[in-house]
Amino acid sequence: MGNDGVVWSGQWVADRLGVGLEGDAALPELLGLALRRNPKRAHLLVSNVLGKHVPTSPRAVYGPGLALGRRVRELLGDAAAARAVVLGYAETATGLGHSVADGIGLAPYLHSTRRPVPGVPPVGGFEEEHSHATSHLLLPEDPELLSGDGPLVLVDDEFSTGRTVLNTIAALHARFPRERYVVVALVDMRSDDDRAGLAEFAAGLGARVDLVAHASGSVRLPQDVLARGQELVAEYEAAAASSEAEASEVRRRGLRGGGPGPYIYGPGTPEREGAPTSGPQIHVSAPDPHPSDPAASRRSPAAPVRVDLGWPGGLPDGGRHGFTPVHRELLEAALPEMAGRLAQALPADASRVLVLGNEELMYAPLRLADSLESLSSDISVSYSTTTRSPVLAVDDPGYAIRTRIRFPAHDNPADGPGERYAYNVAGARFDAVVVVVDSVGDSAELAAPGGLLDALGEFVPCVLLVVLPSYVPVHRQVPSMPEPLRGPAFSSYAPDEVGWLLQDLSGVSLEAPTEEREEAIQSGGAHYAESLPVEYQPSADYQALFHSALDASASRMARAVGVVTETVLAERSPRPVLVSLARAGTPVGVLMRRWARHAHGLDLPHYAVSIVRGRGIDTTALRWLAAHHDPADVVFVDGWTGKGAITRELADALEEFEGFDPRIAVLADPGHCVETYGTRDDFLIPSACLNSTVSGLISRTVLRADLVGPHDFHGAKFYRELAGTDVSGAFLDTVSARFDEVAEDVTADVKELAATDRTPTWEGWAAVERISEAYGIHDINLVKPGVGETTRVLLRRVPWKILAQRGVGADLDHVRLLAAQRGVPVEEVDGLPYSCVGLIHPRYTRGATGADGKAVAAK
Repeated sequence: MGNDGVVWSGQWVADRLGVGLEGDAALPELLGLALRRNPKRAHLLVSNVLGKHVPTSPRAVYGPGLALGRRVRELLGDAAAARAVVLGYAETATGLGHSVADGIGLAPYLHSTRRPVPGVPPVGGFEEEHSHATSHLLLPEDPELLSGDGPLVLVDDEFSTGRTVLNTIAALHARFPRERYVVVALVDMRSDDDRAGLAEFAAGLGARVDLVAHASGSVRLPQDVLARGQELVAEYEAAAASSEAEASEVRRRGLRGGGPGPYIYGPGTPEREGAPTSGPQIHVSAPDPHPSDPAASRRSPAAPVRVDLGWPGGLPDGGRHGFTPVHRELLEAALPEMAGRLAQALPADASRVLVLGNEELMYAPLRLADSLESLSSDISVSYSTTTRSPVLAVDDPGYAIRTRIRFPAHDNPADGPGERYAYNVAGARFDAVVVVVDSVGDSAELAAPGGLLDALGEFVPCVLLVVLPSYVPVHRQVPSMPEPLRGPAFSSYAPDEVGWLLQDLSGVSLEAPTEEREEAIQSGGAHYAESLPVEYQPSADYQALFHSALDASASRMARAVGVVTETVLAERSPRPVLVSLARAGTPVGVLMRRWARHAHGLDLPHYAVSIVRGRGIDTTALRWLAAHHDPADVVFVDGWTGKGAITRELADALEEFEGFDPRIAVLADPGHCVETYGTRDDFLIPSACLNSTVSGLISRTVLRADLVGPHDFHGAKFYRELAGTDVSGAFLDTVSARFDEVAEDVTADVKELAATDRTPTWEGWAAVERISEAYGIHDINLVKPGVGETTRVLLRRVPWKILAQRGVGADLDHVRLLAAQRGVPVEEVDGLPYSCVGLIHPRYTRGATGADGKAVAAK
């Protein structure tokens, strides 16, 4: 019992376990004792000036942190203090560390966190050995924040053994070595052995470690304290559960009003029996709560009122990613207006208000509470925060945790669903509680029955909710992205065959006449990816030619599919993630996936992404892939190579993304541009003969600024109306049916390839340059080598002429037919490294027509 008649809030534990505090005379005013469910440590030092477990005047919380920061500045001197960085510990010391940084003055602040943030990789981490939740992450916005050589100031609420500090310094010193560390705490409760251990550690590190604490002493612990403490916790929690069950039964029978709630009323006192009208006073630092009976004060929760504070844009809600002196100035300037908005939202008769922060979110609620308290002497403001720490509640004036409200976690924690707690709030008779959470914590669980808002509403007549925007570093933000599109909603492929990392633009009019598109493209007025050609509808003769070509080349196709797939599995990744370049690569990717399943029982992921010549690959799709798969496993797939423009485009685009392999795997590499291929022969690939009707009814991809934002997937259309002429499935099934008959040939080809020098020689590129010069075409993008590219010219562009290798027969039947239909001459030449080459003349002029009346290039 103190001189003022107030019972020390650690007496209950001291009497039962023989635990005691020794040291500074101020320790009993600063600390109480409680018991917790923790296999490593039974007791908990409960601070009266931390603002975590005990509702306290915000000035009583902020003041000690500021004072400690000023002492650190005096210790370091102004010059060294100006180069210091402050690191606080989650969750209990996040607000204290921030206050210390304020006291130092110009020091940037960072606190550790137990909440991973998508898209923000940690620069370090450490373990807190005695804690119930150990892993700490460091997620600064500026990865170089900790790399300076100035002092590092580490702030925790208490030092019990110093092991956490050792773990932190060891982890950080290995990556960011420096000469000086300063350790700051409200109380230093280490033993002599622990103090000696820290000194020895510092000497071995070759760095200076100073200590600044508000008070110091030690905890007297009997040898059997852990076992006895665990027994006490089990006994009292069982009694609490029984009491709660009895109360629920009373409510069910209608003997007392109020609904079921998560309130824990501490057992073990006479007031627990019956329905008391008064109870022992809860011990808080300031102000003293009114006597109350929590059970009698239950009410039907009122709906919480949301309050918009006008939080400044770009201002972090805390130090999870760093908080700079510039941020501090911005906050200080905004606090008066935000506190004014909060005061206006409070009930007119509210005289006792609690501002309740949320776990690691301590500093912003503290500063709001402090500013609110300064507005009016008529309002008594207290401050505390919720916590994940499970502590026994015992309603006794000699025990630090009198009441406990428990509720489900609501901020999507890394450790999954679990309980969270608010201590010494129930029964304190606040007129209003202001709950402050960040936007991640503003979830369905927060407002659900039994959630925090609902639980508080049972005891408090007014609950206000303030949501601060969760800060994510701008240069590391990863916007939310939709899931891949799949058939049958998008494409005629089965949903497991391919996921399209595209957006559906089927409702947008994108088609333009071929002649208009060609003129716009060549004049520089539009990019080819900004519109779509009108889908070519094959004649009966051409469809018959396609089916004949497919039947004749299916075995050759199957053999090339097997070779490229086996090469990928052997040389690139045992479980590759196939990413085809839409749309020519997509049928090949589907076939490779089928081979892997047929030959090895592998169910490989397969996606299709857009790549646009001159503009690169879809970066949003790359971010999606990196977020869902190891980039090292991604294998990009295309149908064939021409001169190698897309191969180079992909390599250039991936320079900004770590981990992706730019090497493309193709079915056919007649241009000698890649090292992973099924064949280097320029043969007819039937999927090149048609457009969407052999590619799942999907258009070529679209990239236009008014349709595709910086965080959107590129677009494409799904031509559902062409389902009657769709041969996508027939093409895949025809080739897949030949897998068994080519298996032995595939094995022999793969063995031969393994011993072959497959280094790209870029023969195709050199050939295109020669052809361009010989035919007076000075834009090599208008020279389209190979069967596949030539077919595209005839289907989508305005061709000038076709060069065909003399002597090539049936492989070019469909090219000759298309050329005849378009009125385009076919010129047979010798020494062509490809079966054929399609030419688009740069001096295309609108109005010139061929024999069939279609526009052609004018020479």
